[in-house]
Amino acid sequence: MGLLAELILKIIYFHGNVTGQKLEELAKLPFLNVIDRVLEFLKLEEQIDIIGAEGGFSERSFQYTITARGRLKVHEVLDRSQYAGPAPVPLDEYVQMVRAQSVSEIVVDRPALKQAFQNIVISERMLDKIGPAANSARSLFLYGPPGNGKTTIAEGIANLMGGFVYVPYSIEVDGQILKVYDPLNHRPLKTFDVYSPEDYSFEAPPSIIPDARWVPCKRPQVVVGGELILEQLELIFDPITKVYEAPLQMKANGGLFLIDDFGRQQCRPQDLLNRWIVPLEKRVDYLALQTGKKVAIPFDVLIVFSTNLSPRDLVDDAFLRRIRHKIEITNPSPNDFREIFKRVATAKQIPYSDDGLRYLIQEHYMKTGRDLRSCHPRDLCDQILDEAKYRGIPPDMSRDLIDRACEAYFVKLA
Repeated sequence: MGLLAELILKIIYFHGNVTGQKLEELAKLPFLNVIDRVLEFLKLEEQIDIIGAEGGFSERSFQYTITARGRLKVHEVLDRSQYAGPAPVPLDEYVQMVRAQSVSEIVVDRPALKQAFQNIVISERMLDKIGPAANSARSLFLYGPPGNGKTTIAEGIANLMGGFVYVPYSIEVDGQILKVYDPLNHRPLKTFDVYSPEDYSFEAPPSIIPDARWVPCKRPQVVVGGELILEQLELIFDPITKVYEAPLQMKANGGLFLIDDFGRQQCRPQDLLNRWIVPLEKRVDYLALQTGKKVAIPFDVLIVFSTNLSPRDLVDDAFLRRIRHKIEITNPSPNDFREIFKRVATAKQIPYSDDGLRYLIQEHYMKTGRDLRSCHPRDLCDQILDEAKYRGIPPDMSRDLIDRACEAYFVKLA
């Protein structure tokens, strides 16, 4: 009972007098045949005592407190680890669960793809490139000029990953605790979430019955940008609590990991790419404990690199070969730009005008040699709204408001 007994002892120590029911809630374990046996062991060791009952007469209502002998023991235990949260899941069970709910099991067909991207203007040819990339569940490199929807496309792919996965609060490796569940990156299912039968397509391994130690979550969508550093891709050890935090790619298991603005991180692109060579090829990541031991963790993510820099300036051919799919996101065509502008103006309650758009393109794009970008309609419509609000007039696509919007939005670079 070593690890479990120590965990229950620490929970009682940190929370003071607690009932069996409260222990059940905190440790995420059943009271009957699990917590009750641990409590019996701790009582025999004279490390805890019963001081009464709260709200009933069953063992669940008994209040437990730590004894003087228990305090001596808990201080010894805290020197090794201060973790006192939900009971950890064994590493082998975590590995089995990740494989059972693998992102590779997701099938994306054309109707689903069109549904996911129905709110953005995207060509049929582009959809036919995105579909195979999403189905590969491996790796994708999105590149092209800024402002054309690379991040939006990546998010659209993530939304195609329906269903849910079980994420453990923590796992145990060689007596060490690795925290996995992260409320910033994991989205627990709500009681009112509605799912179709396809969302339950995977089955937990026969040897594993998901209990309260596992959090049912929507498939992860972990997004990082220029703030990413190499240390975030390794186990993060807290020297005070003696507890590890899982790296970002491990939190993304079963879902999507987007590295946005690739090439603008604090570390060199080549160093970041070298970190991914083995995981991309072997679908397994090797993480080091403080003891020096390497732990094999499944690498079950669709990893997406998104950049507006030239791929040739960032990576070599050897790395590009390891990326399964490469998609260039180009500037919109005039027809696509018109459709985007029309949709945005309508959504923002600005009367759309073909004459106004022709004037915009002629004066502020063709004459200046400026490229059309997919983000411009949204941004220029916002500028029009700002100008109209300031002047106390209804927003429209008049030449005057268009000129003022462009003057405020575009910067003349010498």
